[in-house]
Amino acid sequence: MTTNIPRSLSASSLMKDEVYNSRGEKLGDLHEIMIDLRSGRASYAVLSFGGLLGLGEKLFAIPWPLLKFDLENQRIVFDVTREQLEEADGFDKSNWPDFAEESFHTTTYGYWKATPYWAD
Repeated sequence: MTTNIPRSLSASSLMKDEVYNSRGEKLGDLHEIMIDLRSGRASYAVLSFGGLLGLGEKLFAIPWPLLKFDLENQRIVFDVTREQLEEADGFDKSNWPDFAEESFHTTTYGYWKATPYWAD
């Protein structure tokens, strides 16, 4: 995996990038990037998982700090098993969570055991 990661990339260059775990299993695709308007930092990657041609897919808010970027293979690495992802709370594309609710952020970061970026 490349360790020389550029400081910035356009969000559009990452959209639809494939997301894999460290075992090399494809978990899904990057569907969206959520930005914290207070800090200007990326807060979440929205991962699409499962389904066929967009039908039956489930979306997950993944804390941005948990992602690694494999530039050599042009993919994103999220180090969880498929089973962990299947058991996580997700949402469908027509029923997104309320990202304005503070409890959503603390619950999501807590579930994935991610250090909250707003605590830095």
